[in-house]
Amino acid sequence: MALLKTVDPKFFHTAIPYKPMGKYVHFLTVRVTESYPLFQTDGELNKARVRAGVEDRTTISRLSMFKRKQSTPERLVGRELLRTYGFVKPEDCEYNVAFGMDNPDCIIYGFAIGDSGSEKSKVVVDTAFSITAFDESHETFTLNAPYESGTMASKGEAGSKPGEVTSRINQQDHIRPQVFFPSIVTLKDPTEASFLYVFNNILRTRHYGAQTTRTGRVRNELIGVVFADGEIVSNLRWTQAIYDQMQANSTLKTPDPLDENDVAQAAQAAIQSLMGEEFIVHTDFIGADFQALLTEVKSLTASEDGIRSILNQADQEAKAYADKHIGSKKKAAKAGA
Repeated sequence: MALLKTVDPKFFHTAIPYKPMGKYVHFLTVRVTESYPLFQTDGELNKARVRAGVEDRTTISRLSMFKRKQSTPERLVGRELLRTYGFVKPEDCEYNVAFGMDNPDCIIYGFAIGDSGSEKSKVVVDTAFSITAFDESHETFTLNAPYESGTMASKGEAGSKPGEVTSRINQQDHIRPQVFFPSIVTLKDPTEASFLYVFNNILRTRHYGAQTTRTGRVRNELIGVVFADGEIVSNLRWTQAIYDQMQANSTLKTPDPLDENDVAQAAQAAIQSLMGEEFIVHTDFIGADFQALLTEVKSLTASEDGIRSILNQADQEAKAYADKHIGSKKKAAKAGA
């Protein structure tokens, strides 16, 4: 039974195919920081030296948000929902420990269990880049902690003794609020249920990066969805095109943070221009066309009945796929346990 009325069923498979069938859906997402997240490797913020725009050939450093920093939090949100509504038991599927191999998370996002088998992810996410330059997008904080005596000590060191001044200081770079990361999340060969499952995960995820229990607040703003028979433009090129658009509109107001409405307008204009250059067949839901779809998806995901219907359909599809294509692998894994 179809859950959506705003999208033609021809864009979806009726069952999850075993081999690539050339259907793609691209979620056009702008991730905006709302606190001080950390996207880092080996204690340093990830960054890359790239060209500022497609037209502007100035070289700048940009913050980078690696693909796993994006896909893992969204995947974990989906797993949480599956447990909440009873579609997955914690003991039957543990992330990166013992995958169940037959639920929507495992089939859509993939898994690898040594010699027992693997399933390639149908969700493709690439590194995202900040629109603004690195120097404008981060701050360095001194990390210290108060003690009952009122003295301060840097993180990790013992409290100072009375009359003694500590000189050791620990510093950490954090990404500023209102830094924007345009990111395209691609789902290969979607069914209606897998489309809604991934869509809902993107909308619901609120924390990214290190120390997710304390900071890392990020909001995802979707500006559109593109159905196509191939992959589309990269995150970097879209970001560079947005930069050019904002520069032409005089909305890059260094050192002030970017205005969210300006970013949304530039992102929409940039992706429409870039899609006009593509050599693939595509149907774009952007602007007013997207609002109708977004409203329908939100109405579904805002109720228990709606969420349950999505998860139930996704679970049935995942189990049918697992029974047909990876049932023998699962039996072998259990036998070897």
